[in-house]
Amino acid sequence: MTPLPVIAGFGGINPAGRVSFHHAYRRTVIDALDEHDAAETYLSLSGIMKVKGDASERIVREYIRNNTLVRRIGLFDPDDILFHRSATLTGTSENSLTFVLQARQLPERVPTNWSVKELSDDAVKVSIENATDVLLPDRRTSRVTSAGQVPTGFDPGALYPSRNHPRGLQLTVYGASDAARSIGIDWEKLRRLVPPDAFAVYSGSAMGQLDHNGTGGMIQAPMMGKRPTSKQAALGLCEMPADFINAYILGSVGSTGAVIGACATFLYNLKQGIDDIRNGHRRVALVGGAEAPITPEIIEGYRIMGALTEDEALMALDGTNEVDNRRACRPFSDNAGFTLAEAAIYVVLMDDQLALDLGAEIYGSVPDVFVNADGFKKSIPSPGIGNYVTMAKAMATARSLIGDDGLRKRSFIHAHGTGTPQNRVTESEIMNELAKTFGVTDWPVAAGKAYLGHTLAPASGDQLTSALGTWKYGFIPGIGTIDHIADDVHASHLTIGSDHIERSPDSLDAAFINSKGFGGNNATGLALSPNLTLKMLEKRHGRDELLAHSRRNESVREKARNYDQRACNGDATPIYQFGEGVLEGKDLDVSDVAIRIPGFEQPIELNVSSPFQDMTD
Repeated sequence: MTPLPVIAGFGGINPAGRVSFHHAYRRTVIDALDEHDAAETYLSLSGIMKVKGDASERIVREYIRNNTLVRRIGLFDPDDILFHRSATLTGTSENSLTFVLQARQLPERVPTNWSVKELSDDAVKVSIENATDVLLPDRRTSRVTSAGQVPTGFDPGALYPSRNHPRGLQLTVYGASDAARSIGIDWEKLRRLVPPDAFAVYSGSAMGQLDHNGTGGMIQAPMMGKRPTSKQAALGLCEMPADFINAYILGSVGSTGAVIGACATFLYNLKQGIDDIRNGHRRVALVGGAEAPITPEIIEGYRIMGALTEDEALMALDGTNEVDNRRACRPFSDNAGFTLAEAAIYVVLMDDQLALDLGAEIYGSVPDVFVNADGFKKSIPSPGIGNYVTMAKAMATARSLIGDDGLRKRSFIHAHGTGTPQNRVTESEIMNELAKTFGVTDWPVAAGKAYLGHTLAPASGDQLTSALGTWKYGFIPGIGTIDHIADDVHASHLTIGSDHIERSPDSLDAAFINSKGFGGNNATGLALSPNLTLKMLEKRHGRDELLAHSRRNESVREKARNYDQRACNGDATPIYQFGEGVLEGKDLDVSDVAIRIPGFEQPIELNVSSPFQDMTD
């Protein structure tokens, strides 16, 4: 039987807060929650934001609301951005420019039109004939002041010895630790039961680490009169989130990698984990992505492309002279561009047998993710036909599992929903046309970027974990930043609006997670509800096995709940094992039939056969 990849835990951090145990999801629907659930959400946010005061007080809650989700940029001052302006200097007399310079500041290669005279041991007089080109420090105001940032006051680098790590890796350490602890099962126990090569970690950043401590700083250094550090090149790599998880969080020696697919990166890595488990190659996979793109340079780069919502465009949409940063992203309404955001989102997958044996919490399952390119394109960022293919294949797979009636009445979709004029037309047309094709008349559509912004690599992780929240609390988040649907949106068979859609959690079997990335990186994932997943497992394993799982799950759930309570109170120090448990070749027990690794009870078996063995007989 093909193993079913089930979701045994999830976690991370995004502009709505800590992702595990549905806290971030609840922030997006907080006005629809009862007081108990809302209070838990405010408490969780208060803990990570280091807010003083009682989280039940109105003024504290107002502060929390104003300092989460999409808002005015606070990671840097958008009104005071340093840059260099090109200029040409010319002397005022005899066409000569004269100045005094410290000797150590002389260029290594003195220009031929410079005359240098020593004034003292450490000073020289420079005379320049003719004109000379220079770069002058200047300041500018960003035309984009909106972004989705993790909650104000949350500083991932202060929670562990971050040693000048790029921000994306700081978010990775916190997010992956949160996911690992959310399962309520010690990883030491997993190491006793699971062979070392049956673990997998797949994670990446679509753009790499582009802040000062990563590639960005390395590239900036020469033009800033500085030297690159020894860490910037290595820590800037796109796959570094996976490397950090292996080296400092899990100590994994199993399969690893980072499949980069622009905005679809999370789903690409999820597919790797799913395929590994379905093929029986892995039993546990931690998959996800991290991105920290809120820097002046990245924002300006996307703005020049015409991709981001500029302040002037926002004010024009509203007919006002004030920027409504909170409503910068408006999927499927009149809009002007997307809104960049930061996050780290991770999901723990297990094969169904292992999950049952361990008593793991089963939040749902992901039977498949479909990936297709666009074919020939007019331009790299323009959409194409690939998303029709991924969506149709995902819907056909859902139909095979829950039938036509289930697809039509018991499913919903998390759209890519970037908030650009192009996306609102192209993605709505794809969803609407395929809804017609499969007989869906009123397909509920969520677009979480309205609340979170576009987190790039982990964006579809935001969507998937939000779907898990719907199966717990029954609300499909409305698009809270819009007041109407744009005239060019195709919605005859879709339900799109600003109000949350309330359904019984048991009435929804399937969620589609859709992603459309630059370059034609299309992916659509199919996720199944915990209720349906448990029914499928009962059919496969029998009722007695499910009852035994339920009993084992009690202690697992209690341990997970204890972690959640500590984290809500601000006690959520990430896992970071620097220099601990480092192994060398001499520590291994190697034979021609197995490799035994300290810390893992199960060996790596070497009695293997190749599927091409018959070709050599």
